[in-house]
Amino acid sequence: MLLLLGAVAFTVVWATGAYNRLVRLRNDIANAFALIDVQLKRRHDLIPNLVEVARKYMEHERDTLERVTAARAQAIAANDLARSKPLESGAIKSLTMAESSLASALGRFQVVAESYPELKADAQMRDLSEELTHTENKVAFSRQYFNDATLLYNNAAEAFPTRIVSGLFGFKSAAMLQATSSEAEREPVKVSF
Repeated sequence: MLLLLGAVAFTVVWATGAYNRLVRLRNDIANAFALIDVQLKRRHDLIPNLVEVARKYMEHERDTLERVTAARAQAIAANDLARSKPLESGAIKSLTMAESSLASALGRFQVVAESYPELKADAQMRDLSEELTHTENKVAFSRQYFNDATLLYNNAAEAFPTRIVSGLFGFKSAAMLQATSSEAEREPVKVSF
């Protein structure tokens, strides 16, 4: 009887510890996404300034500027969804796709901007481009941290015997941020003027 009571006590203590670890790891994912969110907001806030500076030089490139603006709006909406549900694969996939579209639009913007020497020489444009480049680097580091936190959580939730606790309490696998399948979209955004 004493042995059975000891086994039950051990199981309860172990299950509580496993549950608490899963909660901490899930919260680490939310924290990691918050870091991405801060950098994406900064990125999204820089883009209208970049477009506005370019607008006075690129009068005949309205379509390019509108694409950047539209892609930014989609990225903000996808980011809002992912912020509210950082563990859901659909929200993370939407964010990945929207950010990929934004990167593609910014890449097209850069190609078009190359043909405007006055724009490349504009000090404000250079400063904004440099800020955007620094922000892109911070986004990349934040994404890596998010994926690391997600991997730790998924490993803990899926490994035996913790999988029993994760199954009982509804801890589902979290999605990682991934590059898209298109080789062009896998290329980093290069913003240099």
